[in-house]
Amino acid sequence: MSLEQQMQLDETYIIQSYKRKPVEFVRGEGIRLYDDTGKEYLDFLSGIGAVSVGHSNPRVVEAIQQQAAKLLHVSNFFHVEGRGELAEKISDLLNTRIDREARTPWKTFFSNSGAEAVEGAIKLARKYGIKHLEGADTIISARRSFHGRTLAALAATGQPSKQESFEPIPQGFIHVDLNDINGLKTILNTRFAGKGICAVLLECIQGEGGVNPCTEEYIKDVRKITKEQGILLIIDEVQTGFYRTGEYPFAFQHFNIMPDVVTLAKGLGGGVPIGAFAACGLAAKVLEPGDHGTTFGGSPLVIAAANAVLDELERMDAATHVADVGRYLQERLLELPYVTEIRGKGLMVGVEFSEAIAEKALTAGLEAGLVFNSIGHRIIRFLPPLVCTKDDIDILIEGLKKILEQL
Repeated sequence: MSLEQQMQLDETYIIQSYKRKPVEFVRGEGIRLYDDTGKEYLDFLSGIGAVSVGHSNPRVVEAIQQQAAKLLHVSNFFHVEGRGELAEKISDLLNTRIDREARTPWKTFFSNSGAEAVEGAIKLARKYGIKHLEGADTIISARRSFHGRTLAALAATGQPSKQESFEPIPQGFIHVDLNDINGLKTILNTRFAGKGICAVLLECIQGEGGVNPCTEEYIKDVRKITKEQGILLIIDEVQTGFYRTGEYPFAFQHFNIMPDVVTLAKGLGGGVPIGAFAACGLAAKVLEPGDHGTTFGGSPLVIAAANAVLDELERMDAATHVADVGRYLQERLLELPYVTEIRGKGLMVGVEFSEAIAEKALTAGLEAGLVFNSIGHRIIRFLPPLVCTKDDIDILIEGLKKILEQL
C-alpha cells in the first residue's frame, strides 16, 4: 500500500491527535530506518528515546520470537517466567552507586507506559501521605515538566497549554520553577488549600520541556529537604533512564542522590511498550493487594523483551559508550550555525538556535534522510538509539550544516 493510501486511511479512520510527517517507515536496523520506497534514514529520535538498543536488535528479536511461541499473556493473578529476574536487574541498576553491603531491594510494579508509571507513583504518594503524613495529598512538580497525557500525569505536568483543553484537571498539584530552591521552600512553609505536601516529582533533565537539566546543587537540596520532612522524592526517569544520559543507568545517579520512587519506561523495552515504577524503603511498603493493578502490565512477552534489552545494554557497555559518543555529539554540534546553547547529557541533547528554524530544519532533515525532533521553533532534540556511533554523528553534523546554511 502506498504512502498516499496510508495517509488517506489515517485521515479517514484514525483520530487526528497527531500531525504526522509524510513518511511511512517499514523497516529498521540499528540506527537506520527505511521507508516504503526503500529510502534510508539515520534515526536520531529512536521512537522518542524508546528504541534503546537499536531497531531490530537480533537478541531482542530472538527473545520476542521465542516468548511469542511459548506464552503471550495470563494476567497478573499468576507468576510468569522472567518477571522477578527483571525486577532484580532493575533493583541492582537503581542501586549502582550504593555499596553492596548497604543496598536494600527496590520493588517494582510493571505497567504499559510511562504515563501509567507516573499514575501509579502518584497513587503511591497519595497513600503514603495518608499513612505517614497525616493525610498530606499535594505533589510539587516543576514548570515546563512533562509527565504524561493521562489526566493525573497531565495535572502533574507543568505546561498549562497542554492542560487547558481538558479542564477541570485533577487537583492536588503545585508547580514551581526548576532550580529555584527558594520557591520550593516557600511552598513547603506556606499553608495552602491541600492537606500538606506528600511528594516532590522531578525530571533530572526535562525532556519535552526543552532538555532543561537540574543543577546539582538544586537536586541535592531537594533531596535533603524532602528527607528531613519525610516527603517522598519521585524522580521521573521515563526518558532519561537506562543509560540514556551515559555513565550511569539513571540520571539521578549523576548527582549521587537516592530518591524514594522512580518512574521508568521507554528504553526499558527497546521499542516494546513497557513501563514501571519502583520504590525503596518505606515507600515500597505502601501499596497493598487491591490498591493498584493492570491487565497487560508485566506480560510474559514484554518481560522477555526487557530482559534481553538490559542484557544487551550490559553487553555493549552502554555506560561508557553513551558517555563517550554523547560528548562527541555535543562537541560537533558546536560547529553548527545559529547555535546559542547546547543542553543535556549522554545521548539526550537539545540545541537552541538564535533563529526560529527548528521546524524548517526538521522538514529538511527528513528530505535529507535525517530523523530528529523539534521542540517549539528554536530547539532541536536528539535521542538516537544508544548504539549510535561517532561515524553516525559525523553524517548528522555534515547534513545539518548543509540544511542550516540553506535556511
